[in-house]
Amino acid sequence: MGKFCQSQHSEHPASDATAIWQSEEYTIYPAQVVQQNFVAHVLSPTKVISNYVSSANNFLNPLLTFKFSINGHDNEMEPGKDHQFVCIAQNGYSETPIITFGSPLKLPGKVPTDTYLTPNTKFKIRLNLSPVLDAFEQSGFYTTYTGEKIYQEDFKGVFVAGQPAPLTWNFANLANQPELELQNTKEEGIFEVTLLLNPDPTETTNPTSWQLSKNTTAFPQYSSGYPIMDALYNLGLEEMLNAVEPDNTFRTGKEWAGVWTRDISYSIILAMAIVQPQVARKSLLRKVNKNRRIIQDTGTGGAYPVSSDRIVWAIAAWELYTVTSDTNWLKKSYRIIKNSLEDDLINLYNPKTGLFRGESSFLDWREQTYPQWMQPADIYESECLSTNALFYQACNLLAQMANLLADNPAAIKYSQLAEKVKSAINEHLWLPAKGYYGQFRYGRNFKILSPKAEALGEALCVLFDIADDEKQQLLVARTPITPYGIPCIYPQIPTIPSYHNNAVWPFVQAYWSLATAKAGNEKALLESMSAIYRPAALFLTNQENFVASNGDYAGTQINSSNMLWSLAGNLSLIYKVIFGMELQPDGLVFKPMVPKAWQGLKNLKNFTYRNAILDIGLEGYGNQIKSITLNDKELAAPILPATLQGQHFIKIELENNNLPEAEITKVPVEFSPTMPEVSYAQGILSWQKIAEAENYKILRNGKEFLHTRATQITISPTVYTEYQIIAVNNQGHESFASEPLAVSLEENQHLYSLKKDTPEANLAGEESYTADFLEISKNTNLTVQILIPAPGLYAIDFRYANGEGPISTNNKCAIRTLKLNNKILGTIVLPQRGADEWSDWGFTNAVQVRLEQGPHDLALAFEPTNENMNTEVNRALLDYMRVTKIAE
Repeated sequence: MGKFCQSQHSEHPASDATAIWQSEEYTIYPAQVVQQNFVAHVLSPTKVISNYVSSANNFLNPLLTFKFSINGHDNEMEPGKDHQFVCIAQNGYSETPIITFGSPLKLPGKVPTDTYLTPNTKFKIRLNLSPVLDAFEQSGFYTTYTGEKIYQEDFKGVFVAGQPAPLTWNFANLANQPELELQNTKEEGIFEVTLLLNPDPTETTNPTSWQLSKNTTAFPQYSSGYPIMDALYNLGLEEMLNAVEPDNTFRTGKEWAGVWTRDISYSIILAMAIVQPQVARKSLLRKVNKNRRIIQDTGTGGAYPVSSDRIVWAIAAWELYTVTSDTNWLKKSYRIIKNSLEDDLINLYNPKTGLFRGESSFLDWREQTYPQWMQPADIYESECLSTNALFYQACNLLAQMANLLADNPAAIKYSQLAEKVKSAINEHLWLPAKGYYGQFRYGRNFKILSPKAEALGEALCVLFDIADDEKQQLLVARTPITPYGIPCIYPQIPTIPSYHNNAVWPFVQAYWSLATAKAGNEKALLESMSAIYRPAALFLTNQENFVASNGDYAGTQINSSNMLWSLAGNLSLIYKVIFGMELQPDGLVFKPMVPKAWQGLKNLKNFTYRNAILDIGLEGYGNQIKSITLNDKELAAPILPATLQGQHFIKIELENNNLPEAEITKVPVEFSPTMPEVSYAQGILSWQKIAEAENYKILRNGKEFLHTRATQITISPTVYTEYQIIAVNNQGHESFASEPLAVSLEENQHLYSLKKDTPEANLAGEESYTADFLEISKNTNLTVQILIPAPGLYAIDFRYANGEGPISTNNKCAIRTLKLNNKILGTIVLPQRGADEWSDWGFTNAVQVRLEQGPHDLALAFEPTNENMNTEVNRALLDYMRVTKIAE
């Protein structure tokens, strides 16, 4: 055993002068990472130095793009209209002219090509808010460009949104950034704010060296002939210890306190179940509420069910069981997952498509990955790749849990449900022409598929075998990869700053690495591992994210070092790629995948597997095992029994097989065209010209029916029809589809007033709205009799208000069940629209139902499955119900 650990193998690792991986942007060497003038040197397995300094502030464009915002909403001007100002500082100061609210400030000429935004510029913005204030004075409200009324009593302030930082296009979070609020001056109607642009990066520059300062000997010890790999593994272990709070739960990141469901779950799946099972267990239980349901992280519109990726908890819980074989944990987690999934089947599952609703997993900042017109209710209606991949695997694992616990009816039920979701993903989300899955289905009454690639979802479809073998090979080869790694989405969205858009997240890159290894694509794996090692070495920490277009940690909207799921991804390269560990209920399986460039001897000592301590030696390259021994005795298969106890040595020799040539799709960072805005008047459908558009696709009820270079067409509405426009550029990239514009005859739509028959509500802002409305809470049920003039397919929704919290956070999305003659039709969600903004009205999602001619009783009821994440407050205001005939 000792001889193997110390042997000099004939396949030596590359010398320091030999590149392991190289591109035009950077090179990985055995003990260095080089990116232009920046170099990270590995001095030992416990010390790395780096001269990396962010250059983000040296070459910033002086063009500032911004809008004003009342109460933190995008309500000054229609999309595509912004204020533009070239910021040329004099003695460190620049000031705009007085800008009138609603009138765009335009550039007088071209932006100088050799001018940059001066560091530490003090920039004053001056705004004339008189159009709004005068409207308040004259009529009590201001009408925005969308026709929305903002009442004087609801006015909380005026903010500025835009780019670059500290400006942000995240309107929903403006109210939480007081530095972006304009203050009233002594001049009549004039508001202003002074911002610091392009601050000196000295305070945010990462350290120039890292040296192991914690005792990590209790954890698996890794060594190889590659100092860069060894040192970054040790960095991951140290940062893992930093991420454990005093209460023995995981901290999400240096800048992110607390336990987050998705963060801990993805981290546990990657590596934390293996190295920190007790902390993993306690962290998972922290994310279970009093009703024994998984807690959905705070998110869009008040979290669940708009955000619905809490089910990733189930996959993490299973991973923990396979590590520990704890039957009590199996029973406990099974009940929690089953309770949660049964609620999800009522609130989220769409039996017509076989998919679950809710926003993309972890991509929970709506402007970053969704079209701007989509409200939280629209995002709830979307059917997303990553989230459905999670639901498939959760159903699959729940069936396995049920089998282990002899719950045979449940095993059959969830196994069948898993197959339905898998089939639906392949039917509705696969893009044959592109060779990968689309991002999500979205729209209103007629859904379409966004053709953007979504990295995490693509990886999960490979790892969970949602894609068959042929699709796995194609997907890994075709999914776009940019110079610094796989971006969260591709192509990027114009005018949206980096965070999920135009960004690479190392934890997503780790899942992509696992997927490339599973697919046997050596070229893709080598590049993916390099995309994890480059930033970790240069930044000397496992950052949360970095800008896709330049690989820099500075420039994204929010970032953190010592990020839990990033460091877990780093460690997973050793456990789950190099050693290929696959944890199963009955044993530990090895499926190594070692690129030839990383060939040679590797040792993993002090690895705890249940009641055994393992020292594992691995040599060679490829993905085929030549031999595997346990204590020098040959094993018939590469699996260790779960009953193994005590100290053992495993030796794995690979075949040194050369994998088949495989391709990857390397692309520059590219952007889709700007999304058009469509309008209709007197038989003419029209939209603004998009500068980068080559042509336009016109969709009718979700189906393409015309390509044109024109910006208007003539239509003759007879039945209900939804129109959308997609701009297409000369690279073939498509914009998001415009907001569905419904053209219909009046007789196709019927409004039912909901009389105010409950006690007087005591909600801030409600007096601003004069129509009758009804307050609904957990003890309120509503029945409305409707009269259907002709049989057909109808969409039923409600005009509502929910001022319990902002659009982007909190947990008070109201949920109700819609019934017809006591039969459940579907779930109605009434997401938050703004903190204390009870006169901000919008529409819920629509439930489609086929109705016969005559009277019907519709009920809107609060059912036990309609509990939100708050569990106490679940209320909204209702104005009227809308019943629209959308098809015969």
